[in-house]
Amino acid sequence: MDQLEYKWLGQDVDFQGALEMQEARVQEIVAQREQTGTFYFLEHAPVYTCGIRDAGVPAQLPHPVVKINRGGLATYHGPGQLVGYLVTDLIPLGKDLHTFLRTMEEALILTSQHFGIAAGREEGLTGVWTSKRKIASMGVGVRKWVSMHGFALNITPQSLPPFGFINPCGIDGVTMTCAHNEGSWKGSPQEFSQLVFKHMTQLLYP
Repeated sequence: MDQLEYKWLGQDVDFQGALEMQEARVQEIVAQREQTGTFYFLEHAPVYTCGIRDAGVPAQLPHPVVKINRGGLATYHGPGQLVGYLVTDLIPLGKDLHTFLRTMEEALILTSQHFGIAAGREEGLTGVWTSKRKIASMGVGVRKWVSMHGFALNITPQSLPPFGFINPCGIDGVTMTCAHNEGSWKGSPQEFSQLVFKHMTQLLYP
């Protein structure tokens, strides 16, 4: 089986383009199952996204809204935030979407801790947290046992103000935070992505 592929897309791919890229990769893996998959990392132009069953998105928002085939409620993507889309075959991983999601959480937690951020989980909630503040949101979709979508982790303070216009992930009273506000590390989304990829690869394919 091929190794998981890392791809840094920077800020040059818009949300629709990234979605089309994922969908094309899903079809390739379905047609040729021996491929492991691709982990895409990028920063989006400002956009709100929500799962297909989310009916609670405010009518007036400062950026576009897109409904997509993932779990979870409304969230925001934009500059200063690392987005990771993992398109990979879940059949060799036991067809276990819950474990896959928890593994992605663990990769983000390990990476955050490496950079001095006291990250962890909150009981009963999805995502990554630091002292009751949410630093990363997650939502995974699956087609024919191939995953798509993934996570959004806030890196710089620039990523935070647009969350004030929504109820992030449908959680009342949640406070969003970012990596730069939770420790001394002031690196880039790309630097963070490289270690996420390393941890996720080690956890999924030991």
